[in-house]
Amino acid sequence: MKYDPLDPTIFIQNRKRFVSQMQKNSIAVFVSNDEFPSNGDALHGFVQNSDLYWLTGIEQEGTMVVLFPDNPDPKYREVLVLVRPQELKEIWDGKRLRAHEATAISGMKTIVWLDSLDAMLQTWIHLADAIYLDSNENDRKNNLVRSNEYRFIDEMQARYPLHQYLRAAKIMKALRAIKTKQEVVVIQKAIDITETAFRRLLKFIQPGVYEYEIEAEIYHSFLSQKATGVAYHSIIASGDNARTLHYTSNNNKCNDGELILMDFGAAYGGYNADLTRTVPVNGKFTKRQKEVYNACLHLHDYAKSILKPGISILNYTDKVGEEATKQFIKIGLLSKADVKNEDAENRAYRKYLYHGISHHLGIDVHDLGTRTAPIQAGMVFTVEPGIYIKEEGMGVRIENNVWITAKGNQDLFKNIPIKAEEIESLMKRKK
Repeated sequence: MKYDPLDPTIFIQNRKRFVSQMQKNSIAVFVSNDEFPSNGDALHGFVQNSDLYWLTGIEQEGTMVVLFPDNPDPKYREVLVLVRPQELKEIWDGKRLRAHEATAISGMKTIVWLDSLDAMLQTWIHLADAIYLDSNENDRKNNLVRSNEYRFIDEMQARYPLHQYLRAAKIMKALRAIKTKQEVVVIQKAIDITETAFRRLLKFIQPGVYEYEIEAEIYHSFLSQKATGVAYHSIIASGDNARTLHYTSNNNKCNDGELILMDFGAAYGGYNADLTRTVPVNGKFTKRQKEVYNACLHLHDYAKSILKPGISILNYTDKVGEEATKQFIKIGLLSKADVKNEDAENRAYRKYLYHGISHHLGIDVHDLGTRTAPIQAGMVFTVEPGIYIKEEGMGVRIENNVWITAKGNQDLFKNIPIKAEEIESLMKRKK
């Protein structure tokens, strides 16, 4: 791993939280993600199953976790399963975890090699009344690839048809949405790395630079700070490109007089940051650009002020929409007649703000969590309103990450420049 070892109590605590929600005399089994083929004999870079990582901190392929708190043998109440290290594979692909190394990362004392698991797992399953199996139940999932966890479900149900089967994902959705203080410490580290990169960019950006050169500066800054890499494909969108929400070409020249929208974040220790800032390519906002920027910043601040325990994301989004309507009238994007005659199912402000305002953040950039139930203390959200004006070839988005507490929320990006004047002042200092 590139990053410094995390405190294993993060994962110890996570397992305790999960086990506390299990039915009596039940067993839970979690499996790794697949290694996905690319072309020829190549594989895509391995990314661990997020639930398994949340429980263990282990990023190695072929890993499994077995949790059986009522196992008569205390040694096997929590078991970490690893691929046995093999000399030939290590020559080609690098070192694999030894038992003591995996224990240091996860805090799990019982390590079983995958090639010797089968007989033991059968005995444990026979002792249990119910089996928790994992599945990818992220509401935003949009692919139908039958991944390893679903194939494992098929295998277990065929082999043990008379057991009661339960959804681990239902528990995970509730637990992973509520971050512990230790998890927030790791998220804050990813954010701090992102801040350093952003400040570097403010000194680098100037007319004539290409979007991909800015992207390269981000990678350089992240890796030099021990980040795993980027949390997601960076969006570096100058001029009218900023109106494309998931723009990833990053191949245009940044021109004098344009704005550039940058949506990027560092990945560190399995957790992610998610930042968006929009800055003037030449270091100085025009009067109109600043007017639109400040309207977006007003929406950002308003959204943060109402994102508190008790409100639902749906209600929160509606309230931000009401405030957006007022701001869009103020800056000349909407008229009172537009609002009066709007379609209730497609409100007038949606012409200029056509995405959600917030999403859960954590191990996944679009992390697990409810959209309909009331927000709870401990959740981490993005706050990212935008204004996109086709007629002016302009897009502005401002995004911070906030940790919800019983007293409101804490802006984890509070040290990252956000006001137009701050950005202009820092861009003046570029060499």
